Amino acid sequence: MDQDWEDRVAAVWATFDARPEADADAFRAAVDALADELPADSPLGLFERACAWDSTGHSDRAVPLYREALARGLGEVSPYKGRRAKIQLSSSLRNTGHPEEGVKLLSPELLAPSDELDDAVRATLALCLSSMGRDREGLSLVLGALAPHLPRFQRSMAAYARALVEPED
Repeated sequence: MDQDWEDRVAAVWATFDARPEADADAFRAAVDALADELPADSPLGLFERACAWDSTGHSDRAVPLYREALARGLGEVSPYKGRRAKIQLSSSLRNTGHPEEGVKLLSPELLAPSDELDDAVRATLALCLSSMGRDREGLSLVLGALAPHLPRFQRSMAAYARALVEPED
């Protein structure tokens, strides 16, 4: 879509944190109105609707919308939103009792070209792994993501992260 539409979507989302929980229906209606401006098969509208349901506590309603947005080519229309959808879908899958699907969806993202979502990929993947009882792998991912942001101890934290998942000699 055009930049005006994206700006209006961003403006609606900018109001989200200030809204009371009781205003969730009105928030979703605002997102729906913007999504309705797009062609019916637009993956962008599906993605925004999924985000609105997800952010208002309805992961179960968000999952099919994220899936459809990705199936309709969200990643081709917007690689950034496509990656966000994978992260958010994985989180929603975990929240709805399907963390193994989240792991399958996000694991390839560890090898994707790097961007500002790398840490979110690792954090969400770590939560999915933890939900599956694979806490050491999850902790390894989180420590590995955290290490570059530390003012000191980057090398040792990165080594500790690797040691959590490497076989012992």
